[in-house]
Amino acid sequence: MKKTSSSQNQKDFTGGGIFSLPSKRGSTGKAEFDSRVEKLVADWGGGENHELIEELIITALRISSDDVCEADLKLFNRTLKEMQATSHVFEPYAREHKVAVYGSARTEPGQPEYEAAKEFADKMREHGFMTITGAGEGIMGAAQEGAGRENSFGLNIKLPFEQTANDTIIGDHKLMFFNYFFTRKLAFVKESDAAALFPGGFGTMDEGFEVLTLMQTGKASIFPIVMVDAPGGSYWKTFEQFIREHLFRLNLISEEDFNLFKITDSVDEAVAEILHFYRVFHSYRHVRDKMVIRLNRKIRPEDVKKLNRDFADLLVKGTIKQQGALKEEANERSIVDLPRLVFRANRSRPGRIRQFINEINSFDA
Repeated sequence: MKKTSSSQNQKDFTGGGIFSLPSKRGSTGKAEFDSRVEKLVADWGGGENHELIEELIITALRISSDDVCEADLKLFNRTLKEMQATSHVFEPYAREHKVAVYGSARTEPGQPEYEAAKEFADKMREHGFMTITGAGEGIMGAAQEGAGRENSFGLNIKLPFEQTANDTIIGDHKLMFFNYFFTRKLAFVKESDAAALFPGGFGTMDEGFEVLTLMQTGKASIFPIVMVDAPGGSYWKTFEQFIREHLFRLNLISEEDFNLFKITDSVDEAVAEILHFYRVFHSYRHVRDKMVIRLNRKIRPEDVKKLNRDFADLLVKGTIKQQGALKEEANERSIVDLPRLVFRANRSRPGRIRQFINEINSFDA
């Protein structure tokens, strides 16, 4: 896979939440030290985001002024180092689509689930997607075997017992080792454009529910989630039955939430679900109270009218308009020329927003 620079391709997995945060730095409480921090960053070459670099240093200095124990300081320090290392490894591949693959480390080669994961990653590679796994054996090893070393990332976790990377990714510069599950899980969601879950244990369930929770609460952008059974398998069908009979029946989730994932026992159907998501839709971002959906190409005026008619319930007020980029999007220079759909959406309905994206992708050129 060819490396590409991401200097003009800023990705915000929160859908605009990070970009909307204030960038002006705080203060140490002492003007002299504020000036010294500002000069240090300028001498180092902080670039156009120098205020955020200054903020990081100021936060560290303020921590040193608090009564923080050594264990917490090590936690803060290690967390930032792991996040920096993740950004360093993924940065050259920022413009490449990636799919995160989850599943059991205990699945053996030759089992239907193993072969399905291998086939899935291979077919996603053929369509230009790189694969991210936890770098272990089982489903993870199968997916990386299918994707190949060049098209794989491994996010391994350091455990109290022996944990090694699979043969495909071991020794590769795209293999990382994390001390904390939370930084590892952040890397998965932050860097992925889709997720595929194969049968697995507690870890697979944890990752699946976390991605769904982040999307349902608007803390992560909506992307395709496919839950893939072995041909004729019932693992994920049983999962959905539990969700319907308990969470949905008790009104703990809504019917619309079922649009956030797709269950299938067909690898081809899982691949098609992900590819179709990016057929016309590119990405989205929230700018103040507006939802801005970026498109790979313009849609017809009659299609915009259809969206206004069929998704009137999704609008807080006003209408859906097709236009160019907003001025607040100027910091995403690589996609500033893409057409946009801009409207005030009810952000508490992620499942309905997913239906909206599906409708966009159904329009002919």
